[in-house]
Amino acid sequence: MEIKITRDTMSDIYFDALRIRNQVFVKEQGVPYELEVENPVEEASAVHFVLYIDGKAYGTVRLLANLDKKSGLIQRMAILKEGRGKGYANVLLCQLTEFAKSSNIDILELHAQLSARGLYAKHGFSEVGEVFEEAGIQHITMEKAL
Repeated sequence: MEIKITRDTMSDIYFDALRIRNQVFVKEQGVPYELEVENPVEEASAVHFVLYIDGKAYGTVRLLANLDKKSGLIQRMAILKEGRGKGYANVLLCQLTEFAKSSNIDILELHAQLSARGLYAKHGFSEVGEVFEEAGIQHITMEKAL
């Protein structure tokens, strides 16, 4: 198992992240592609994490850091169907959290799909606010102090 990290939107790592996101969000969940990759500035500003097993990409997540506020927004957590239930999301979250700490980020925030909020709660995230809809899917904001 290996996690590769990139900020380069022309790298193979980034394209692997896009392939996973397209499969999970666009094909499986019906999110319009334009919403999935809506903001090229965010894509280029984010740190993209991709988990590989024997050279195959199975999962991804990205972190948008606001270093002025010492905060980070976790987005686009996705695990391919054949990789689910194997702890890959846990590994990605741990790696991202360590990266955030080493970048002097004090608080992490994310918009969890309701079906995934248990995963984030296990990692110390707490629900904040009310349920809302994003791309036709119900979410809730969650935060964690580092």
